[in-house]
Amino acid sequence: MSDIFLNVLPIFVLILTGWLVVRLGYLNPAVGDALGDFVFRIAVPVLLFRTIAEADFKEGSPWPLWVAYFSGVAVTWTAGHLAATFAFGRDARVGVLAGVSSAFANTVFIGLPLVSRVVGEDGLVALSILLSVHLPVMMIAGTVLMERADRKTSGKPRQSPLKLLAGVGRNLVRNPLVIGLAFGALFHLLNQPLGGPVKAVVDQLAATAAPAALVSIGMALDKYGLAGNTGLAAVTSALKLLVLPGVVFGACHLLGLSDSWTAALVLTSSVPTGVNAWLIANHFNVGHALASSTITLTTALGVLSVSAWAYLLL
Repeated sequence: MSDIFLNVLPIFVLILTGWLVVRLGYLNPAVGDALGDFVFRIAVPVLLFRTIAEADFKEGSPWPLWVAYFSGVAVTWTAGHLAATFAFGRDARVGVLAGVSSAFANTVFIGLPLVSRVVGEDGLVALSILLSVHLPVMMIAGTVLMERADRKTSGKPRQSPLKLLAGVGRNLVRNPLVIGLAFGALFHLLNQPLGGPVKAVVDQLAATAAPAALVSIGMALDKYGLAGNTGLAAVTSALKLLVLPGVVFGACHLLGLSDSWTAALVLTSSVPTGVNAWLIANHFNVGHALASSTITLTTALGVLSVSAWAYLLL
């Protein structure tokens, strides 16, 4: 267990480093925003491109992988929504945000570095396959459900589903992660190997993704903190760190996924809540405190929960 903990600890030490350099005033928060943009727009898309372009898809169909992960998402999202609306008496909009906060893992900024360090290349292939549909599924579900809850709560006129989906679709097509995955798939289908100076540049950019992502998420954490709703946030945090990976773990075994793919999915599902929960709260102007508190709590406790899941898996 101590070896597992020491293997996971550097992930969270880099996050802590990012938080400290902003908290202590050594770097301006704007530097963290710029670093996050570099990670999201360049480093991680290049990493995903290389992973898919050079992947050996020996596991076959991706459907069992998607079913295993999203079954966990469905269970956890529903539990978070019901906890907010029934146990805590919040409205439907906060219910949706509680579901998002419980089920939306930080797959890119923390999941990728963690899987790369603990599982290795086979794990990165599994995570890349998940990422090819994760963002579209989660953002479409979150946006559609929040728009419906917002209309129900405020009495606003209903927005056309086609118009709503078209807006989400436009954002996804321009998303750098989607572009990186698409170009990687194209190179893989064309059986076009990477080599020479191009390979060297791609490898060096991809190598910056993990440390830069972890430091940038730490720098971003300074804007969150425990902002209230700590009772509900404790529930959504428990769902995120314990229930989501637990359901994914069971589904992976029922569907017969390999050990490396199971480890990749469970570890990814066990990481802290992603900033997407905050983005959805900000976009619809509801639940900022819940999103902020859940992100902070899951990140603070993540080193222990992720270590426990890694110990169980490895």
